[in-house]
Amino acid sequence: MAKASASPHVALSRATVNEPLTINGTTIRPGQRLTLDIPLPQLYTHTPMTMPAHVVCGKRDGPRLFVCAALHGDELNGVEIIRRVLQLRALQRLRGTLVAIPMVNVYGVIHHSRYLPDRRDLNRSFPGSERGSLASRLAELFMSEIVANCTHGIDLHTGAGHRANLPQVRGNLEDAQTASLAKLFGVPVLINSRIRDGSLREAAAECGIPMLVYEAGEALRFDELSIRPGVQGIVNVMRALGMLQRSRRKTPPREPFIANSSSWVRAPQSGILRTVVGLGARVSPQDHLGVVADPFGEEESEVRAQSGGIVIGRTNLPLVHEGEAVYHIARFDDTHEVAEQVEAFQSSHEEALEADTEPGIV
Repeated sequence: MAKASASPHVALSRATVNEPLTINGTTIRPGQRLTLDIPLPQLYTHTPMTMPAHVVCGKRDGPRLFVCAALHGDELNGVEIIRRVLQLRALQRLRGTLVAIPMVNVYGVIHHSRYLPDRRDLNRSFPGSERGSLASRLAELFMSEIVANCTHGIDLHTGAGHRANLPQVRGNLEDAQTASLAKLFGVPVLINSRIRDGSLREAAAECGIPMLVYEAGEALRFDELSIRPGVQGIVNVMRALGMLQRSRRKTPPREPFIANSSSWVRAPQSGILRTVVGLGARVSPQDHLGVVADPFGEEESEVRAQSGGIVIGRTNLPLVHEGEAVYHIARFDDTHEVAEQVEAFQSSHEEALEADTEPGIV
């Protein structure tokens, strides 16, 4: 079932007219906005299931960008990011086509779960197969109906398992176009991330589609200071691709920093974790990050950094087992300068939130 709205037709030269886009047998024409419900395997209760997608087909030619969220069903920040992007008035002058999929793993969203009902990770199931598992079939559908129809992609994620991520962009930064878009996204930290087998990013790369992964915040939580940079980042990328008019701001954005590598600091014993260092903090080797103690405080072990860097992820759950990952530290050539830029980034968004006439989510 589709809901369509078309803007008044404006005569354009043949060279600049956008191409129609067909998804699941429905054609969206230049100047249209349309919400699609892509059929999925139904529940065992005989309840129909669909993947909602919203397509904005600009009147003028340009790239086709897909922006998706909730590939893991408990990662919700991206759902709100996409909602806000679709409310932007600038889309009335869009060049090219925007395909927005706020809930790819609808099954996981319903159950507040990272995984599909068969306990498979959708982001390890690409490119998928029409005859495979539920995860594989969903992956194949997404590839054939969405990815195959687009030229660029942005995948929105959060931390998993009670872990929060500092706003960061991950991608294959050895690819010149991907690196250029990642730098323009507007976050201070970039991770040159290897492509994981079975990931959407790997499958898109094999199709020749540059793709960014935005990581920020925590699963099953809305975080305003992760949502706002995500919205702005997508806008920045669309401007860089020529889909939206460029900003009139004369001050160029700061050059982000690319992490050389990253590693997790793990709990030295099982117990209750008391953390003392937050996201974005600069740490040096052997810095004190927290303490793990038994419930009586009779046995305590300090958690210390094995290397210097910036904290880009950490657990928010104080109950840990020995060996559990508690702090994620990225290493840079100049950690002092990175820390300063992260602090400025956080402060700017906090100030913008306070000054905004429409309060953000708290």
